Amino acid sequence: MHIGPHQIDNPVWLAPMAGVTDRPVRVLCRSLGAGMAISEMVHSDISLWGSQKSDRRLDIDNEPGPISVQIAGYDPVMMANAARANEERGADIIDINLGCPAKKVLKKAAGSALMRDEALVAEIFRQVVKSVDIPVTVKMRTGWDHLSKNGPRIAKMAQDLGLQAVTMHGRTRCDMYKGDAEYDTIRQTRDAIQIPLIANGDITSTDKAREVLDATGADAVMIGRGTQGDPWLPGIIAAELNHQVRKYPSIDEQIQVMADLIREIQLFYGERTGVKMARKHMQWFLKRFANGAQAWSKLHPLVDPDDQYQQFKELIDGGGLRDGTERAGQKAD
Repeated sequence: MHIGPHQIDNPVWLAPMAGVTDRPVRVLCRSLGAGMAISEMVHSDISLWGSQKSDRRLDIDNEPGPISVQIAGYDPVMMANAARANEERGADIIDINLGCPAKKVLKKAAGSALMRDEALVAEIFRQVVKSVDIPVTVKMRTGWDHLSKNGPRIAKMAQDLGLQAVTMHGRTRCDMYKGDAEYDTIRQTRDAIQIPLIANGDITSTDKAREVLDATGADAVMIGRGTQGDPWLPGIIAAELNHQVRKYPSIDEQIQVMADLIREIQLFYGERTGVKMARKHMQWFLKRFANGAQAWSKLHPLVDPDDQYQQFKELIDGGGLRDGTERAGQKAD
């Protein structure tokens, strides 16, 4: 699969998730085998850039390429300016957000709210494609609600206006994340476009990835919530789709990888914020283990970054974590 000049050999991608897929997480998931990792969405109003939050979301230093930066907004000129600015900062691909269902995004008529105004979406596509020399892609939902699943039509419009790939989450905005994702609309999108299509929604195992690829005809799958606490998941699924055997590393090795991530997050955000951001990754990771709650009760109150890091590392050997879940068809050794 190619997106512009970029060859993407690995069909398992990490989804953009605000507050989750920061640079340390993206770099880790790529190192463990994810084929692509899209940035957290960045607001298209450049005048709001410069805050600590924006600077962190815009930080793509030392990421493996190709680097895809997702922009969110509702004004075509702002979106074009943001795309150009990110190209100048080193982005290889610009991704347009038509999928976020969060209320604070919808209040600005951005994210999935845009799917209710196809004329505005078309103008955003035109302006962004015209503003940059790098590929432009889009991530969307199937539609606003079940009465207006216009995703296939917008995807065809995206192709006609020069976008070079479409990612579709198999839910409407009104579904949020409730119920099961449906893939029939993604199949209809595949029938409508020739550019690469990435399917997203409820993919947490190799068997599910195969099922979704077969059902939709998509070129790749994108995994979001399933990677929380499990950065190995995309790489393991990618290997198994390629008929390779790849097991989870030992529990102690997993703990070491997560400890290194905790330290990277602390350094990325600074001590105070870093400790808070690291907590959710620790909690997600520990939920995978039968007795993880006990370890979490001891780690949660810690406020000193060194204590947080060291006490998490002490789970190695002495922690006695017991695997409690099947992940991607493989258990940890």
